[in-house]
Amino acid sequence: MLVIDGLEAAYGLSQVLFGITLRVDAGRLVTLMGRNGMGKTTTVRAMMGLLPIRAGHVRLEDTALHGLPAHRIAQAGLGLVPEGRQVFPNLSVYENLVATAGNRRQVPEPWTVERVYGLFPQLAARARSLGGTLSGGEQQMLAIGRALMTNPKLLILDEATEGLAPLIRAEIWRCLATLKAAGLSILLIDKNVEALTRLADHHYVLEKGRVVWDGTSAELRARADVQHRYLGV
Repeated sequence: MLVIDGLEAAYGLSQVLFGITLRVDAGRLVTLMGRNGMGKTTTVRAMMGLLPIRAGHVRLEDTALHGLPAHRIAQAGLGLVPEGRQVFPNLSVYENLVATAGNRRQVPEPWTVERVYGLFPQLAARARSLGGTLSGGEQQMLAIGRALMTNPKLLILDEATEGLAPLIRAEIWRCLATLKAAGLSILLIDKNVEALTRLADHHYVLEKGRVVWDGTSAELRARADVQHRYLGV
């Protein structure tokens, strides 16, 4: 589905990524893990065309994404739930959902507003509320729903549950489990090792812009040294 090979990127003269290589197979949930400032969000920004790539390749199925503008990358099938949610504060919940909706690939059963409301009933109750008036958890649900409305091939979530109350976190994990069971490919950034190892198929751990370890959930659970050294648990 998604293959990143030898990705390098920088902010000005400061290089942040040093040869990132990873893959997300179809229907799999894969994580990017690591402490703050290790390059996880930069990897997402580079693959989404929001940061120039110095070297390396990004492919989604048979489409080369490196060098394309961000809107073309989104149209190719990457749906991003960005860090900080970034919903449109002056649009209603309904307007946020339809603002970027599209079914360019002619998916037989596309995501609709009603289907998003079925996934997140709280949003149905707030359909006419402005995005800026929602709680943090509701905004995260809205950001996920907005990305799903583009009918992506791959859903990317940057800090999926950061700053959310425990009950809302549980709701987000439930949503992601549902989406994975439906066959959606997912690339996920989060810090909750226990939840991630229950849900994900494969993990990549970043340290100072490099992949320093990767493996399955069973392998990560068995590696207390990796968790302690790179994840701070």
